Amino acid sequence: MFYVYVLKSKKDGEFYIGSTNDLRRRFKEHNDGKVFSTKSHIPFEIIYYEAYKKEEDARRRESNLKLRSRAFAQLKKRIGASSKT
Repeated sequence: MFYVYVLKSKKDGEFYIGSTNDLRRRFKEHNDGKVFSTKSHIPFEIIYYEAYKKEEDARRRESNLKLRSRAFAQLKKRIGASSKT
C-alpha cells in the first residue's frame, strides 16, 4: 500500500503533505527530525491519510494537494475539526 498523509505541527500549526509506502516509519522520521523540510516544525501529529494500491495514484494525489490550494482547502473542510486542533 501507498499512503498520502497530512501532518500538523503541534509547535506552530503548519501542515505538511507527503506520501510513502510505510506510514509509521515516515511519521517517525518526521518526528525524529530526519526530514529536512519539517525538522524545524516538530513534533507532528497525523491528522489524515489515504491509502492507495498503486504508487502513481498516491503521488498524483499528493501533487494535487500540494499544487492546488483549492484541493487542500476542500480536504481541510471535509475533515473539519481534525484540521483545527
